[in-house]
Amino acid sequence: MSKVTIIGTGNIGTAVATLAQRAGAEVQVLARDEAKSAALAQQVGGTSGTVGDDVQGDIVVLAVPYGALAELAAAYGTRLDGKVVVDVTNPLDFTTFDSLTVPADSSATAELQAALPGARVVKAFNTTFAGALASGQTGGVPTTVLVAGDDDAARGQVVDLVTGAGLAALSAGALKRARELEAVAFLQMTLAAQEAISWNGGLALQK
Repeated sequence: MSKVTIIGTGNIGTAVATLAQRAGAEVQVLARDEAKSAALAQQVGGTSGTVGDDVQGDIVVLAVPYGALAELAAAYGTRLDGKVVVDVTNPLDFTTFDSLTVPADSSATAELQAALPGARVVKAFNTTFAGALASGQTGGVPTTVLVAGDDDAARGQVVDLVTGAGLAALSAGALKRARELEAVAFLQMTLAAQEAISWNGGLALQK
């Protein structure tokens, strides 16, 4: 049985914690607000704590805004060495809603990997809104989670977690593909902001 630590109790954190529970994983929830982490942990039958506590999971999901990644990387540092660290963020400029805030040849995930060289950083869960993750369905078929990272085994662990919860998962390749995944999410969010699509949507890919 895998162990998954979720840092963050927002919509995505809650959806991923629920997904991990469905997959049969042991779940630890950490947040700045201890009451919120305890409430989510109780919901998924897991344990709770506050940010800064040691992580118990082999997979650590950073379900926080992009701006919090650097702070978490600094706080945990080498304590995340060897762990699969999942970045769910989208570095969107929310003041203009018109661009990503990372350089054109980089991504939030690449920045996180540079800050945590001993961790096995993976991009996942960023191209699907929380509602589609929580329900596991998009358009009547399983929601697809795209996964990118340089470590094949780390990608495989995340894929197994997703499929174990009844969703679909697809490897998008190396960590450099995170840039494209963030661009896909950026497009989705701009379309949702224009009310062209729902904020509960997601990807459903069929071979």
